[in-house]
Order: sequence, then C-alpha cells, then structure tokens
Amino acid sequence: MAELSPYLSFADNCEAAFNFYKSVFGGEFLTLMRFGDVPGEYKPAENESQKVMHVALPIGKNTVLMGSDTPGTVAAPITGSNFSITIAPESKEEAKRLFEGLSAGGTVTMPLSKTFWAESFGMFTDKFGVNWMVNFQ
Repeated sequence: MAELSPYLSFADNCEAAFNFYKSVFGGEFLTLMRFGDVPGEYKPAENESQKVMHVALPIGKNTVLMGSDTPGTVAAPITGSNFSITIAPESKEEAKRLFEGLSAGGTVTMPLSKTFWAESFGMFTDKFGVNWMVNFQ
C-alpha cells in the first residue's frame, strides 16, 4: 500500500520548525539540503542560499515528515485550518510527551484527555502554525 508523508512549506522558518520537531520526536534528519547546495545553473538569489530546499525527518515506523522554505520566486505558502497531522502514539505516556512537546508555544484547541473514542485525544496548533491531533486508542 502507498505510504503518506506530510510535506510542510514555510516562508522562512523551515529550519527552526524542523529543529523543534526533531527535539520532540528525536532521531536525525535523513536529508537537509539548502537552496545554495544546488548545481550552478539552478543557483537561487544570494539572500535565499541558506533557506531549506528539502528536509526529511523520520517520525514513525513508516512516516517521514518533510518540508522546505518557499523561494521568493514562488507564491508564499498557503496556510489554513483544513488539515491536521494526526499522530497515533504507541502508549498513553508517549501521547502525553508528544502532545506537550509539540504544543509548547502553540495554541491548544482541545486538551489531551479521555474521550468516548480514545484513551487520550487532543488537538493544537504548534508555534509554526501547523495543526496536529494526538490520538491514542
């Protein structure tokens, strides 16, 4: 079956966002490539050479969180509330750790708590504007 990996676009703070995600999920980047790393014929504007062209962070057994900054030649990323990244942790303790870690500095829209469908469920928007749900059955 096909696998899904979220790909996030940022205006200028992809590296800060992914360092934050790495501090919560742990692990190492599979890839961290900057626009300045591309071959000469594709060189970006000088002020964009340090922006992230592609980053990949494994966050689960078969899930990789990926992202990039948007170069000035492309329209700014669209932000909205029509999607959330949902995490299915393996334990109640992991649910709490991920919820508290990822929501730090963000806005909690539903505190992590027991619901009629889950042992622990909560929703928040992180400090980078990404919507998340944590759902432990």
